[in-house]
Amino acid sequence: MNSLDWAVLIGYFGVMVAIGVWSHKRVDNVSDFFTAGGKMPWWLSGISHHMSGYSAVMFTGYAGIAYTYGVTSFVTWSFPIALGIAIGSKLFAPRVNRLRSRLHVASPLEYLKNRYDLRTQQALAWSGMLLKIVDVGAKWAAIATLLSVFTGVSLNQGILITGAITAVYCTIGGLWADALTELGQFVIQLLAGVSMFVAVVVKLSDKDIGFLGAWDEPALHGHGKPLVGPYGTVFLLAFLFIKLFEYNGGMLNQAQRYMATGSAHQAERSARLSAILWLVWPVVLFFPMWMSPLLVHARKPDGSDSYALMTEQLLPHGLLGLVIVGFFSHTMAMCSSDANAIAAVFTRDVAPVLSARARAWGERSGLIAARVTTVVFLGLSMAVATQVNSPAFKDIITVVIKWVAGLMGPIAIPMMLGLLRPFRRSGPTAALTSWAAGLLAFWLVNYPISWKVDGGVPLQYQVSIPLAVSLVLYILIGRLKPEDTPERLAVIERLNTDGDAVAAVPVPAGAGDEVTGTPVKD
Repeated sequence: MNSLDWAVLIGYFGVMVAIGVWSHKRVDNVSDFFTAGGKMPWWLSGISHHMSGYSAVMFTGYAGIAYTYGVTSFVTWSFPIALGIAIGSKLFAPRVNRLRSRLHVASPLEYLKNRYDLRTQQALAWSGMLLKIVDVGAKWAAIATLLSVFTGVSLNQGILITGAITAVYCTIGGLWADALTELGQFVIQLLAGVSMFVAVVVKLSDKDIGFLGAWDEPALHGHGKPLVGPYGTVFLLAFLFIKLFEYNGGMLNQAQRYMATGSAHQAERSARLSAILWLVWPVVLFFPMWMSPLLVHARKPDGSDSYALMTEQLLPHGLLGLVIVGFFSHTMAMCSSDANAIAAVFTRDVAPVLSARARAWGERSGLIAARVTTVVFLGLSMAVATQVNSPAFKDIITVVIKWVAGLMGPIAIPMMLGLLRPFRRSGPTAALTSWAAGLLAFWLVNYPISWKVDGGVPLQYQVSIPLAVSLVLYILIGRLKPEDTPERLAVIERLNTDGDAVAAVPVPAGAGDEVTGTPVKD
């Protein structure tokens, strides 16, 4: 990097902080901070939903998969995400929006107290927060790894720089700042991605390698196959099922994008836009990664540094700075949205249970608590990031794929399926049992059982078995021990009923305004 690249990077950081300061004017209460007061346009929500699913892991971990295996990086990652969101646009997005518009909650998990009981809500809240700390820690480590390649700063220095900048704008401006910075980050990503795509095509042409003929080169032998190595059919199906829950609200931050729109219909449009972007745009981003074996020799065994090396070699200064900004924009988008989601869970779901003072928070004190919680979460995740390459976590992609995908299912199953009428019989017993058994299955499959299997348990089973165990138990226990009380049925009906018909649905006992506890008024 030279002074021009640094100017681009510093200018980007300045714009992000400025957006946070501007967004501060739009945040008057907890609802504005966590759900934008339900005033976010559907197209902004869709772009924000799309951007909040990226991170620099794409340019490290998935770049390594693309370098090693080729197009399977798209087939087994962004394609199932696009398909899962498209399905969720009808199945989940409208119902998640009604959490805010019908039950007047500010956290995606806040409704669980009435849908199940307090124990279930707390179990999912605490496990979700802990998982997110690890998840975001991996994201900080990924962007710091890239920063070290380009600038030579240490891993810990890179974590501190990116985390501190993100903390400023997302703490000041809440979800509005997250969405608006993600819009800017999308524009930057568009420019950076197209620049890199063109640079790779030009370089291949200089080597007399055609756009389509590249796949016949020996270095790309087998890279055109959609399913190779550990990323086979079972992995694809498992990943599709996982992403159906994860990207429609199971990991909390995407749920907030649905909640932020003005209506269930707008939430559905938001999800469709995000699905289209996930289907089309990653092809542009992945193409240079697929071609990377023809242009660079990765220094790391997993190829995770291939994209960074290729960027350094192909792009002139200025454009190099823009692509580096693109790396930052991905990670900061996801991490800031996660911080906002976890702050919502803690201040809305956990703190009121731990403290009587929290139950009496007004608008000002609740907003202060939300901002403090955001900073604390970011600090904890940055601390975890410094350990992400330790023996406990291994490498970045292991944390993201195995830990997050494997542990997300037991948390997401009760949360997401609890929205739907067909699962109305599943109550607290089904939710807690499926959650606990799923976590136990993750530990058994990834550690004691894997240790005894020659070569270890295959990755697709490590990530899919915990979700499958949770799903089967959630449905089975709901059938054997139905707990569909009138109060729980009332919650489900309000989430599945739109328009004037909702007036005929009784308000569940205990549901009401997030601060005062007064009954919900439509």
